[in-house]
Amino acid sequence: MGNLPSGGGDQQGNENRKEEYKKRRQEQRIPARVGKKKKVRGTEGASKLPTVTPSLKCRLKQLRLERIKDYLILEQEFIKNQEILRPQAEKKEEERAKVDELRGSPLSVGSLEEFIDENHAIVSTSVGPEYYVSVLSIVDKDQLEPGSSVLLHHKSHSVVGILQDEVDPLVSVMKVEKAPLESYADIGGLEAQIQEIKEAVELPLTHPELYEDIGIKPPKGVILYGEPGTGKTLLAKAVANETSATFLRVTGSELIQKYLGEGPKLVRELFRVAEEHAPSIVFIDEIDAVGTKRYDSNSGGEREIQRTMLELLNQLDGFDSKTDVKVILATNRIETLDPALIRPGRIDRKIEFTMPDIKTKRKIFQVHTTKMSLATDVDLEAFIMAKDELSGADIKAICTEAGMLALRERRMQVCQEDFLKSKEKVLYKKKGNIPEGLYI
Repeated sequence: MGNLPSGGGDQQGNENRKEEYKKRRQEQRIPARVGKKKKVRGTEGASKLPTVTPSLKCRLKQLRLERIKDYLILEQEFIKNQEILRPQAEKKEEERAKVDELRGSPLSVGSLEEFIDENHAIVSTSVGPEYYVSVLSIVDKDQLEPGSSVLLHHKSHSVVGILQDEVDPLVSVMKVEKAPLESYADIGGLEAQIQEIKEAVELPLTHPELYEDIGIKPPKGVILYGEPGTGKTLLAKAVANETSATFLRVTGSELIQKYLGEGPKLVRELFRVAEEHAPSIVFIDEIDAVGTKRYDSNSGGEREIQRTMLELLNQLDGFDSKTDVKVILATNRIETLDPALIRPGRIDRKIEFTMPDIKTKRKIFQVHTTKMSLATDVDLEAFIMAKDELSGADIKAICTEAGMLALRERRMQVCQEDFLKSKEKVLYKKKGNIPEGLYI
Protein backbone atom coordinates (compact mmCIF):
# COMPACT_ATOMS: atom_id res chain seq x y z
CA MET A 1 0.00 0.00 0.00
CA GLY A 2 2.84 2.34 0.76
CA ASN A 3 4.51 1.81 -2.66
CA LEU A 4 1.53 2.93 -4.72
CA PRO A 5 2.01 6.67 -4.39
CA SER A 6 5.67 6.55 -5.32
CA GLY A 7 4.92 4.37 -8.39
CA GLY A 8 2.19 6.74 -9.53
CA GLY A 9 4.55 9.71 -9.27
CA ASP A 10 7.19 8.06 -11.47
CA GLN A 11 4.59 7.31 -14.13
CA GLN A 12 3.33 10.88 -14.06
CA GLY A 13 6.89 12.21 -14.38
CA ASN A 14 7.54 10.05 -17.43
CA GLU A 15 4.39 11.41 -19.11
CA ASN A 16 5.48 15.00 -18.40
CA ARG A 17 8.90 14.34 -19.96
CA LYS A 18 7.25 12.89 -23.09
CA GLU A 19 5.00 15.93 -23.51
CA GLU A 20 7.98 18.30 -23.13
CA TYR A 21 9.93 16.30 -25.73
CA LYS A 22 6.99 16.53 -28.18
CA LYS A 23 6.72 20.30 -27.65
CA ARG A 24 10.45 20.69 -28.35
CA ARG A 25 10.13 18.69 -31.55
CA GLN A 26 7.23 20.86 -32.74
CA GLU A 27 9.07 24.06 -31.90
CA GLN A 28 11.95 23.11 -34.21
CA ARG A 29 11.82 25.11 -37.49
CA ILE A 30 10.93 23.16 -40.64
CA PRO A 31 13.34 24.02 -43.54
CA ALA A 32 11.58 26.09 -46.22
CA ARG A 33 13.55 24.51 -49.10
CA VAL A 34 14.94 21.07 -49.69
CA GLY A 35 17.79 20.58 -52.15
CA LYS A 36 20.00 23.00 -54.09
CA LYS A 37 19.47 26.70 -53.57
CA LYS A 38 18.01 28.48 -56.60
CA LYS A 39 19.83 31.40 -58.14
CA VAL A 40 18.16 34.78 -58.06
CA ARG A 41 17.38 35.95 -61.60
CA GLY A 42 16.02 39.17 -63.05
CA THR A 43 16.70 42.73 -61.94
CA GLU A 44 17.28 41.76 -58.32
CA GLY A 45 20.01 39.29 -59.24
CA ALA A 46 21.60 41.71 -61.70
CA SER A 47 21.77 44.61 -59.22
CA LYS A 48 23.11 42.49 -56.38
CA LEU A 49 26.89 42.76 -56.05
CA PRO A 50 28.85 39.53 -55.69
CA THR A 51 30.31 38.56 -52.33
CA VAL A 52 34.04 39.12 -52.10
CA THR A 53 36.09 36.39 -50.54
CA PRO A 54 38.38 36.03 -48.66
CA SER A 55 37.40 38.61 -46.06
CA LEU A 56 40.97 39.22 -44.89
CA LYS A 57 43.21 41.86 -46.43
CA CYS A 58 45.11 40.40 -49.36
CA ARG A 59 46.01 41.03 -53.00
CA LEU A 60 43.23 38.78 -54.33
CA LYS A 61 40.57 40.74 -52.50
CA GLN A 62 41.93 44.02 -53.88
CA LEU A 63 41.81 42.74 -57.47
CA ARG A 64 38.23 41.58 -57.10
CA LEU A 65 37.14 44.91 -55.63
CA GLU A 66 38.82 46.76 -58.51
CA ARG A 67 36.95 44.59 -60.99
CA ILE A 68 33.65 45.44 -59.30
CA LYS A 69 34.57 49.14 -59.42
CA ASP A 70 35.28 48.96 -63.16
CA TYR A 71 31.92 47.30 -63.73
CA LEU A 72 30.11 50.04 -61.78
CA ILE A 73 31.92 52.80 -63.73
CA LEU A 74 30.99 51.13 -67.05
CA GLU A 75 27.36 50.86 -65.96
CA GLN A 76 27.31 54.54 -64.96
CA GLU A 77 28.71 55.65 -68.34
CA PHE A 78 26.16 53.52 -70.20
CA ILE A 79 23.30 55.13 -68.28
CA LYS A 80 24.64 58.62 -69.04
CA ASN A 81 24.92 57.85 -72.76
CA GLN A 82 21.37 56.54 -72.85
CA GLU A 83 20.11 59.74 -71.21
CA ILE A 84 21.98 61.81 -73.82
CA LEU A 85 20.79 59.81 -76.86
CA ARG A 86 17.14 59.55 -75.82
CA PRO A 87 16.26 63.18 -76.68
CA GLN A 88 17.92 62.82 -80.11
CA ALA A 89 15.88 59.71 -80.93
CA GLU A 90 12.68 61.46 -79.84
CA LYS A 91 13.59 64.45 -82.03
CA LYS A 92 14.14 62.20 -85.06
CA GLU A 93 10.78 60.53 -84.50
CA GLU A 94 9.07 63.93 -84.37
CA GLU A 95 10.75 65.01 -87.63
CA ARG A 96 9.77 61.74 -89.30
CA ALA A 97 6.19 62.23 -88.16
CA LYS A 98 6.18 65.76 -89.66
CA VAL A 99 7.51 64.44 -93.00
CA ASP A 100 4.83 61.73 -93.06
CA GLU A 101 2.22 64.37 -92.30
CA LEU A 102 3.43 66.48 -95.24
CA ARG A 103 3.40 63.51 -97.57
CA GLY A 104 -0.02 62.37 -96.58
CA SER A 105 -1.43 58.88 -96.77
CA PRO A 106 -2.34 57.06 -98.93
CA LEU A 107 0.11 57.84 -101.78
CA SER A 108 -0.32 57.36 -105.52
CA VAL A 109 2.36 56.43 -108.07
CA GLY A 110 2.98 58.55 -111.16
CA SER A 111 5.58 59.24 -113.82
CA LEU A 112 7.58 62.44 -114.14
CA GLU A 113 7.14 63.88 -117.64
CA GLU A 114 9.24 67.08 -117.57
CA PHE A 115 10.56 69.85 -115.33
CA ILE A 116 9.13 73.37 -115.46
CA ASP A 117 11.46 74.91 -112.86
CA GLU A 118 13.21 73.80 -109.69
CA ASN A 119 10.00 73.49 -107.67
CA HIS A 120 7.42 72.56 -110.32
CA ALA A 121 7.01 69.71 -112.78
CA ILE A 122 4.47 67.94 -114.98
CA VAL A 123 3.50 64.42 -113.91
CA SER A 124 1.12 61.82 -115.28
CA THR A 125 -0.73 58.94 -113.66
CA SER A 126 -1.90 55.67 -115.13
CA VAL A 127 -5.59 56.52 -114.60
CA GLY A 128 -5.73 60.24 -115.34
CA PRO A 129 -4.40 63.20 -117.34
CA GLU A 130 -1.17 65.11 -116.82
CA TYR A 131 -0.90 67.55 -113.89
CA TYR A 132 1.17 70.65 -113.20
CA VAL A 133 2.30 70.07 -109.61
CA SER A 134 4.84 71.30 -107.11
CA VAL A 135 7.88 69.35 -105.89
CA LEU A 136 8.31 69.37 -102.10
CA SER A 137 11.63 70.39 -100.57
CA ILE A 138 12.00 66.97 -98.91
CA VAL A 139 12.54 65.35 -102.35
CA ASP A 140 16.10 64.91 -103.62
CA LYS A 141 15.90 66.75 -106.94
CA ASP A 142 19.24 65.38 -108.14
CA GLN A 143 17.68 61.92 -108.51
CA LEU A 144 14.68 63.19 -110.47
CA GLU A 145 14.76 62.75 -114.23
CA PRO A 146 12.07 62.53 -116.93
CA GLY A 147 10.48 59.09 -116.96
CA SER A 148 11.26 58.23 -113.33
CA SER A 149 8.57 56.87 -111.02
CA VAL A 150 7.52 59.27 -108.25
CA LEU A 151 5.18 59.25 -105.25
CA LEU A 152 2.29 61.74 -105.45
CA HIS A 153 0.10 63.24 -102.75
CA HIS A 154 -3.36 61.69 -102.92
CA LYS A 155 -5.14 65.09 -103.02
CA SER A 156 -2.81 67.75 -104.45
CA HIS A 157 -0.72 65.31 -106.57
CA SER A 158 2.47 67.03 -105.34
CA VAL A 159 5.70 65.06 -105.73
CA VAL A 160 6.57 63.80 -102.24
CA GLY A 161 9.04 60.96 -102.96
CA ILE A 162 10.96 58.89 -105.50
CA LEU A 163 10.52 55.22 -106.31
CA GLN A 164 13.62 53.27 -107.22
CA ASP A 165 13.49 51.25 -110.43
CA GLU A 166 12.61 47.68 -109.50
CA VAL A 167 13.45 44.62 -111.54
CA ASP A 168 10.64 42.25 -112.39
CA PRO A 169 10.95 39.19 -110.09
CA LEU A 170 10.56 36.91 -113.10
CA VAL A 171 13.65 38.49 -114.69
CA SER A 172 15.67 38.08 -111.49
CA VAL A 173 14.79 34.37 -111.51
CA MET A 174 16.01 34.08 -115.12
CA LYS A 175 19.48 35.27 -114.13
CA VAL A 176 21.79 32.30 -113.68
CA GLU A 177 23.73 33.05 -110.48
CA LYS A 178 25.76 29.84 -110.44
CA ALA A 179 27.47 28.76 -113.63
CA PRO A 180 26.44 25.34 -115.01
CA LEU A 181 28.83 22.44 -114.51
CA GLU A 182 28.85 21.43 -118.17
CA SER A 183 31.88 22.39 -120.25
CA TYR A 184 33.06 21.88 -123.82
CA ALA A 185 34.79 18.67 -122.69
CA ASP A 186 31.36 17.17 -121.88
CA ILE A 187 30.22 17.59 -125.49
CA GLY A 188 31.02 14.69 -127.79
CA GLY A 189 31.85 15.92 -131.27
CA LEU A 190 30.20 19.13 -132.54
CA GLU A 191 33.61 20.70 -133.24
CA ALA A 192 32.24 22.85 -136.07
CA GLN A 193 29.29 24.06 -133.96
CA ILE A 194 31.55 24.87 -131.01
CA GLN A 195 33.88 26.84 -133.29
CA GLU A 196 31.00 28.84 -134.79
CA ILE A 197 29.45 29.75 -131.44
CA LYS A 198 32.86 30.77 -130.07
CA GLU A 199 33.35 33.11 -133.03
CA ALA A 200 29.87 34.60 -132.75
CA VAL A 201 29.41 34.87 -128.96
CA GLU A 202 32.60 34.43 -126.97
CA LEU A 203 35.15 36.20 -129.16
CA PRO A 204 33.19 39.52 -129.46
CA LEU A 205 32.95 39.68 -125.66
CA THR A 206 36.57 38.81 -124.91
CA HIS A 207 38.43 40.35 -127.89
CA PRO A 208 36.23 42.96 -129.63
CA GLU A 209 39.30 44.70 -131.05
CA LEU A 210 39.83 41.84 -133.51
CA TYR A 211 36.59 42.69 -135.30
CA GLU A 212 37.50 46.39 -135.38
CA ASP A 213 40.90 45.64 -136.89
CA ILE A 214 39.43 43.56 -139.68
CA GLY A 215 36.66 46.11 -140.27
CA ILE A 216 33.49 44.06 -139.61
CA LYS A 217 30.74 44.20 -137.02
CA PRO A 218 30.35 41.20 -134.72
CA PRO A 219 27.06 39.30 -135.00
CA LYS A 220 24.26 40.24 -132.65
CA GLY A 221 23.15 36.70 -131.99
CA VAL A 222 22.92 33.12 -133.19
CA ILE A 223 20.16 30.55 -133.47
CA LEU A 224 20.71 26.86 -132.73
CA TYR A 225 18.34 24.53 -134.57
CA GLY A 226 18.14 20.83 -135.24
CA GLU A 227 16.64 17.55 -134.08
CA PRO A 228 15.75 17.09 -130.39
CA GLY A 229 18.58 15.72 -128.26
CA THR A 230 21.44 16.85 -130.49
CA GLY A 231 23.08 19.13 -127.89
CA LYS A 232 21.66 22.63 -128.41
CA THR A 233 20.91 23.37 -124.76
CA LEU A 234 24.06 21.55 -123.66
CA LEU A 235 26.19 23.82 -125.86
CA ALA A 236 24.50 26.91 -124.41
CA LYS A 237 25.27 25.67 -120.88
CA ALA A 238 28.90 25.13 -121.87
CA VAL A 239 29.04 28.71 -123.15
CA ALA A 240 27.68 29.94 -119.80
CA ASN A 241 30.32 27.90 -118.00
CA GLU A 242 33.26 29.05 -120.12
CA THR A 243 32.48 32.77 -120.21
CA SER A 244 32.46 35.12 -117.22
CA ALA A 245 29.57 37.17 -118.63
CA THR A 246 26.16 37.37 -116.98
CA PHE A 247 23.95 34.57 -118.31
CA LEU A 248 20.18 35.07 -118.56
CA ARG A 249 18.18 31.97 -119.46
CA VAL A 250 14.50 32.10 -120.38
CA THR A 251 12.11 29.71 -122.05
CA GLY A 252 9.87 31.01 -124.81
CA SER A 253 6.73 29.96 -122.94
CA GLU A 254 7.73 32.15 -119.95
CA LEU A 255 7.32 35.25 -122.14
CA ILE A 256 3.62 34.45 -122.65
CA GLN A 257 1.71 36.17 -119.86
CA LYS A 258 -1.96 36.25 -118.91
CA TYR A 259 -2.71 39.97 -119.06
CA LEU A 260 -2.31 42.29 -122.02
CA GLY A 261 1.01 44.07 -122.18
CA GLU A 262 2.73 41.86 -119.60
CA GLY A 263 4.64 39.82 -122.19
CA PRO A 264 6.19 42.83 -124.03
CA LYS A 265 6.98 44.44 -120.68
CA LEU A 266 8.82 41.28 -119.58
CA VAL A 267 10.87 41.33 -122.80
CA ARG A 268 11.84 44.97 -122.19
CA GLU A 269 12.83 44.20 -118.61
CA LEU A 270 14.88 41.21 -119.77
CA PHE A 271 16.99 43.26 -122.17
CA ARG A 272 17.25 46.19 -119.75
CA VAL A 273 18.72 43.91 -117.08
CA ALA A 274 21.04 42.40 -119.71
CA GLU A 275 22.36 45.88 -120.60
CA GLU A 276 22.81 46.82 -116.94
CA HIS A 277 24.84 43.67 -116.23
CA ALA A 278 26.83 43.77 -119.48
CA PRO A 279 28.72 41.85 -120.73
CA SER A 280 25.84 39.41 -120.79
CA ILE A 281 24.34 36.57 -122.83
CA VAL A 282 20.57 36.12 -123.27
CA PHE A 283 19.62 32.51 -124.01
CA ILE A 284 16.00 31.99 -125.15
CA ASP A 285 15.16 28.30 -125.42
CA GLU A 286 12.17 27.02 -127.43
CA ILE A 287 11.81 30.33 -129.27
CA ASP A 288 9.09 28.81 -131.49
CA ALA A 289 6.66 29.34 -128.57
CA VAL A 290 6.54 33.10 -129.33
CA GLY A 291 8.33 33.44 -132.67
CA THR A 292 5.90 31.63 -135.01
CA LYS A 293 4.82 33.15 -138.31
CA ARG A 294 2.25 35.94 -138.04
CA TYR A 295 -1.24 35.47 -139.37
CA ASP A 296 -4.65 37.09 -138.96
CA SER A 297 -6.37 35.81 -135.86
CA ASN A 298 -9.41 36.82 -133.84
CA SER A 299 -8.03 35.26 -130.65
CA GLY A 300 -6.79 37.69 -128.03
CA GLY A 301 -4.16 35.20 -126.87
CA GLU A 302 -2.67 34.84 -130.35
CA ARG A 303 -2.55 38.61 -130.74
CA GLU A 304 -0.76 38.95 -127.40
CA ILE A 305 1.83 36.37 -128.51
CA GLN A 306 2.39 38.32 -131.73
CA ARG A 307 2.78 41.56 -129.76
CA THR A 308 5.40 39.84 -127.60
CA MET A 309 7.28 38.76 -130.72
CA LEU A 310 7.13 42.30 -132.14
CA GLU A 311 8.65 43.64 -128.93
CA LEU A 312 11.37 40.99 -129.22
CA LEU A 313 12.09 42.17 -132.78
CA ASN A 314 12.23 45.75 -131.55
CA GLN A 315 14.71 44.86 -128.81
CA LEU A 316 16.92 42.95 -131.26
CA ASP A 317 17.03 46.06 -133.44
CA GLY A 318 17.32 48.42 -130.48
CA PHE A 319 20.77 47.65 -129.16
CA ASP A 320 23.88 48.14 -131.24
CA SER A 321 25.95 45.17 -132.35
CA LYS A 322 28.96 46.68 -130.57
CA THR A 323 27.30 46.34 -127.18
CA ASP A 324 28.21 43.56 -124.80
CA VAL A 325 24.83 41.81 -125.10
CA LYS A 326 24.59 38.65 -127.19
CA VAL A 327 21.47 36.61 -127.94
CA ILE A 328 21.32 32.83 -128.36
CA LEU A 329 18.06 31.30 -129.62
CA ALA A 330 17.28 27.58 -129.74
CA THR A 331 14.46 25.70 -131.46
CA ASN A 332 13.56 22.34 -132.94
CA ARG A 333 11.31 23.79 -135.66
CA ILE A 334 13.07 26.61 -137.45
CA GLU A 335 10.68 26.34 -140.40
CA THR A 336 7.81 27.65 -138.23
CA LEU A 337 9.63 30.83 -137.17
CA ASP A 338 8.78 34.22 -138.60
CA PRO A 339 11.24 35.28 -141.35
CA ALA A 340 11.60 38.72 -139.75
CA LEU A 341 12.98 37.12 -136.57
CA ILE A 342 15.81 35.15 -138.15
CA ARG A 343 16.80 37.53 -140.95
CA PRO A 344 20.42 38.75 -141.14
CA GLY A 345 20.88 41.84 -139.02
CA ARG A 346 18.93 40.38 -136.10
CA ILE A 347 20.24 36.81 -136.04
CA ASP A 348 23.42 36.79 -138.12
CA ARG A 349 24.47 33.16 -137.75
CA LYS A 350 22.39 29.99 -137.93
CA ILE A 351 24.04 26.88 -136.48
CA GLU A 352 22.54 23.52 -137.46
CA PHE A 353 22.76 20.46 -135.22
CA THR A 354 22.46 17.23 -137.20
CA MET A 355 22.15 13.66 -135.99
CA PRO A 356 25.57 12.36 -134.89
CA ASP A 357 27.64 10.35 -137.34
CA ILE A 358 29.85 7.36 -136.46
CA LYS A 359 32.76 9.50 -135.29
CA THR A 360 30.52 11.68 -133.13
CA LYS A 361 28.74 8.62 -131.68
CA ARG A 362 32.09 7.19 -130.62
CA LYS A 363 33.00 10.42 -128.80
CA ILE A 364 29.61 10.63 -127.09
CA PHE A 365 29.90 7.03 -125.86
CA GLN A 366 33.38 7.81 -124.56
CA VAL A 367 32.09 10.85 -122.65
CA HIS A 368 29.29 8.91 -120.93
CA THR A 369 31.19 5.65 -120.25
CA THR A 370 34.44 7.14 -118.95
CA LYS A 371 33.35 6.97 -115.30
CA MET A 372 31.32 3.75 -115.66
CA SER A 373 32.59 0.37 -114.45
CA LEU A 374 32.36 -1.77 -117.59
CA ALA A 375 32.83 -5.52 -117.87
CA THR A 376 35.32 -7.04 -120.29
CA ASP A 377 32.60 -8.32 -122.64
CA VAL A 378 31.24 -4.82 -123.41
CA ASP A 379 31.62 -3.98 -127.11
CA LEU A 380 30.58 -0.39 -127.75
CA GLU A 381 31.54 -0.59 -131.43
CA ALA A 382 28.47 -2.78 -132.02
CA PHE A 383 26.23 0.11 -130.95
CA ILE A 384 28.33 2.74 -132.73
CA MET A 385 28.28 0.96 -136.09
CA ALA A 386 24.57 0.12 -135.90
CA LYS A 387 22.22 1.80 -138.36
CA ASP A 388 19.89 3.09 -135.67
CA GLU A 389 19.38 6.85 -135.58
CA LEU A 390 20.63 7.69 -132.11
CA SER A 391 20.93 11.26 -130.86
CA GLY A 392 23.23 12.39 -128.10
CA ALA A 393 20.36 12.27 -125.59
CA ASP A 394 19.52 8.70 -126.68
CA ILE A 395 23.13 7.56 -126.12
CA LYS A 396 23.12 9.12 -122.65
CA ALA A 397 19.80 7.41 -121.87
CA ILE A 398 21.21 4.04 -123.02
CA CYS A 399 24.25 4.34 -120.74
CA THR A 400 22.15 5.45 -117.77
CA GLU A 401 19.59 2.66 -118.27
CA ALA A 402 22.37 0.06 -118.55
CA GLY A 403 23.81 1.20 -115.24
CA MET A 404 20.39 1.00 -113.57
CA LEU A 405 19.86 -2.53 -114.88
CA ALA A 406 23.21 -3.56 -113.36
CA LEU A 407 22.19 -2.03 -110.01
CA ARG A 408 18.91 -3.92 -110.15
CA GLU A 409 20.85 -7.22 -110.18
CA ARG A 410 23.27 -6.02 -107.47
CA ARG A 411 26.25 -6.00 -109.82
CA MET A 412 29.04 -3.44 -109.70
CA GLN A 413 29.91 -3.79 -113.40
CA VAL A 414 27.84 -3.17 -116.52
CA CYS A 415 27.87 -6.00 -119.03
CA GLN A 416 26.96 -6.25 -122.71
CA GLU A 417 23.53 -7.68 -121.95
CA ASP A 418 22.64 -4.54 -119.96
CA PHE A 419 23.48 -2.32 -122.95
CA LEU A 420 21.42 -4.48 -125.29
CA LYS A 421 18.35 -4.35 -123.03
CA SER A 422 18.71 -0.61 -122.44
CA LYS A 423 19.07 0.10 -126.17
CA GLU A 424 15.95 -1.92 -126.94
CA LYS A 425 14.04 -0.10 -124.20
CA VAL A 426 15.16 3.38 -125.27
CA LEU A 427 14.40 2.80 -128.97
CA TYR A 428 11.01 1.32 -128.09
CA LYS A 429 10.07 4.44 -126.14
CA LYS A 430 11.47 6.72 -128.82
CA LYS A 431 9.50 5.14 -131.67
CA GLY A 432 6.41 4.79 -129.52
CA ASN A 433 5.46 1.41 -130.98
CA ILE A 434 2.28 -0.23 -129.80
CA PRO A 435 2.45 -3.96 -128.97
CA GLU A 436 0.79 -6.15 -131.56
CA GLY A 437 -2.67 -7.38 -130.69
CA LEU A 438 -3.36 -4.59 -128.18
CA TYR A 439 -6.09 -3.01 -130.30
CA ILE A 440 -8.00 -5.54 -132.43
